[in-house]
Amino acid sequence: MSQPRYQLLLQAEELPVGRTRCFDLGEHQVLLCHTKEGFFAVHNICSHAYARLDEGRLRGTRVICPLHGASFDVRDGSVKGPPAYEGIRSYPVRVTDGRVEVALD
Repeated sequence: MSQPRYQLLLQAEELPVGRTRCFDLGEHQVLLCHTKEGFFAVHNICSHAYARLDEGRLRGTRVICPLHGASFDVRDGSVKGPPAYEGIRSYPVRVTDGRVEVALD
């Protein structure tokens, strides 16, 4: 198995705890979330109604969809609240020398 290739998103100090930022990386819309537990990245589109999660709210480690209130755990993309029943993709994140990077493959 090959090693994941990480891409730079931003410097860690650019995104305060409790905030999110969306990045368009080719065919991937990645939502970077900064929680008290660290940085996490998930697919930016809700699996229920295809709304943009960056327009929703981050509460702890849950991102809440602005359309119908479905919620997902940003640590692994799992569903935490209906009406969604299918999780969203999560992406590996690392912080190296203050640089936040994500792997898409």
